Amino acid sequence: MDTRKPAQDFTLRIRRYDPDSGEAPYWDEHTVTLEPHRSVLEGLLQAKAKYDGSIGVRCSCRAAICGSCGVRINDKPGLACHTHLEEALKRSKDGKITVEPMGNMPVIKDLIVDMDAVHWKKINRVTPWLIGKTPVPEREYVVDRVSMVDVTQTMACIQCGACVSDCLSMEVDPGFIGPAALAKAYRFVGDPRDAEQQQRLKDLSEDPNGIYNCTHCFKCVEACPKGVAPMNQIMRLRRRAGSDHHIDDRNNGHRHEAAFVTLVKQGGLLHEAELLPRSYGGDSWFGKFAPKAGAELVSSLPVITKAVLRRKVNPKLALVPHKIPKQDVKAVREIFDTIGSREERYELNLYVVGDDKDLEQPVAGAVEDRSTT
Repeated sequence: MDTRKPAQDFTLRIRRYDPDSGEAPYWDEHTVTLEPHRSVLEGLLQAKAKYDGSIGVRCSCRAAICGSCGVRINDKPGLACHTHLEEALKRSKDGKITVEPMGNMPVIKDLIVDMDAVHWKKINRVTPWLIGKTPVPEREYVVDRVSMVDVTQTMACIQCGACVSDCLSMEVDPGFIGPAALAKAYRFVGDPRDAEQQQRLKDLSEDPNGIYNCTHCFKCVEACPKGVAPMNQIMRLRRRAGSDHHIDDRNNGHRHEAAFVTLVKQGGLLHEAELLPRSYGGDSWFGKFAPKAGAELVSSLPVITKAVLRRKVNPKLALVPHKIPKQDVKAVREIFDTIGSREERYELNLYVVGDDKDLEQPVAGAVEDRSTT
């Protein structure tokens, strides 16, 4: 018995723009008739075939594999071929499905963006290939299962650019290497066959637009249609660089993170006034007396003054940290002690779920779950 719903009308509001025309972007609406389970891409193709053949849209596999049809649907990035019309309509505010080109990339025409100008340029920046160790094995290089599980999540990336489209750091600073490229970087940093793990990590740590330029906004995690969670991979690159290879980067990224951890561990809360001097002068109360910390504080005075004048910062509250009950501080410290007492760091690879009946012990990096993969 066919339980699918009959065809119905859907109104697509498409953002049209042709840079070569010299005209401003505008909205173009078309009503298509399709079954609700059909994709937004099918709706776009019907509008193109039936009403206006000049609509610019990119697609290829139509099976959520190639990533070509990445667009913004109702203000959120996604794959047009992987988004059902009925689901898109539910997220609509006015009964119309809005389709726009992806953000943070120049528009070539309508819904087609220039991936080469931003996305692929960033990917090439991180040397996206394996640099083999020498001497080369006489036969194949056998990689242990745990190591492959470790990079499985990043290997799922289909290079659709959805994470790039929604990255707030790239919006503010277009120079930022970006979530897709840095997730790709971890695919090789985590591969034991790569010969330049240290060099890769140092390069990405020292680059002002590298791993420490991510602001933890979680936008890329929400945007990714394949569960790659690029921000998670960026955090793993940071841990590899700072904790494993002890790279003391010129951006003070690792020292900045260490200051965060120490302040929360000591007081249970973050004391912002101590963060800057500790990041530049040393992870202690005396850090503010270091020459580097003093120079940074002086250079920050215009910003601090403006914040005070606009009442964004209360000097008294900024200098005197908030207090929480002693038992709460003790509870926070117990969490740090529990994590710090572990012999090995345990990281979760959220892409790998399900049961493996062949294994007696769970694989490090895998999440135990009763759901299917």
